[in-house]
Amino acid sequence: MNTQVPGSSSLFKKLIAVVLAFGPGIFAIGYTIGTGSVTSMIVAGSTFGMQLLWVLLLSCLFSGILIYVYGNYTLITGETALFAFKKHLKWGKAMAILIIVGIAFGQWNSLMGIMGISANIIYEIFAIYFPKISQYKYETVIGIAVGITTLFYRLLLIGKYTFFEKVLVLFVTIMGVSFLVSLFLVYPLPSEVLQGLIPSIPEVKGGKMLVAAFVGTTMAAATFLSRPLFVKGKGWTIKNLKEQKKDAIVAAILVFIISSAIMAVATGALFYQGKPVTEVLDMVNTLEPVAGKFALTLFFFGTLSAGLSSIFPILLIVPILIADYQSGELDTDSRHFKSITAFACVFAMIVPIFGSNPVEMQILSQIFNVFVLPLVIIGIIFLINNKQLMQGYSTGILINLGLIAALFFSLVISYNGAVALLDFFK
Repeated sequence: MNTQVPGSSSLFKKLIAVVLAFGPGIFAIGYTIGTGSVTSMIVAGSTFGMQLLWVLLLSCLFSGILIYVYGNYTLITGETALFAFKKHLKWGKAMAILIIVGIAFGQWNSLMGIMGISANIIYEIFAIYFPKISQYKYETVIGIAVGITTLFYRLLLIGKYTFFEKVLVLFVTIMGVSFLVSLFLVYPLPSEVLQGLIPSIPEVKGGKMLVAAFVGTTMAAATFLSRPLFVKGKGWTIKNLKEQKKDAIVAAILVFIISSAIMAVATGALFYQGKPVTEVLDMVNTLEPVAGKFALTLFFFGTLSAGLSSIFPILLIVPILIADYQSGELDTDSRHFKSITAFACVFAMIVPIFGSNPVEMQILSQIFNVFVLPLVIIGIIFLINNKQLMQGYSTGILINLGLIAALFFSLVISYNGAVALLDFFK
């Protein structure tokens, strides 16, 4: 007898089709929501509740605008971002090189923390159910890290754009579902959420650093600069301007929903208990008594997916920026692609091998990302308002106002990040 509920199969197929139809915006989510973002959201939620929700909202709003304008510029002109900086702006060549160096520094440092946290999360998930492996923690973590690195490097060598996109869709879907389900199990007070939309900065040590880290991870320059090559990799042309706009909007909304869900879970489970988290893995001891083993496993699985969804884009970022600068295509078969990604994989092993705490490195690397952000915004403002380059396509007043607001916001946050770093290294 067929006991299947009528329409359930077709509904499931439609859901899968929607997920798989997601465009280049999936890379924006992959860059934005990694273990660095999860770390910042957990620490902020457990320490300050929803107080920094306004920072996340503004960052996602400005991020959506920048994703949109970078994609539009490429579809209209056929040029990638850094190549256009070098070609059309007076100081563009120096600006482009500075951006490449700054982003590579921030992203590769973040990769170390991602690998350390991801390997430790897999270990901790196993340890929940198999406590006896705790006596072999270091060896297990190293083995897991080597396995992850080897697997992802092999996938990089055999994959093309469409393959990377499908892998990211899988990880991002698992991540989003895990965090949203966790939110239904552990959630903050509605009044706390509303108060979080009122701008304020925690007047405590580390408050300014977290604000800068929030912006560094949700307004990541790498997300916008990689957009042109991913749009081209998708095969989109000037005929796909509407799809590009929709893709940018959906990406920004999903980043906000998933990130705020992470912060909300940490608030509901830990902030009200007076248990601030200084290390992501502290949640093993703090979240389980409150939410139970199932919720803890779900949350950790989401965090792991966030880390794995970031590894692909970060390994790709330097070859992408170089290809962008040269106005070439991303060739995954080239020798320099294999060499650069291999070096990045080896670099990622530093934290697991030396057993360092990756959390501080994660937050610091996000702060360094904000310093190149003003350059990235200034460059695109000049390009999209060049009537000759835009071939008759004008940029609306609202978009320009949004970009100016984003520039002001990035300058304020850069200053805030510099002050936070000076305080940290005193």
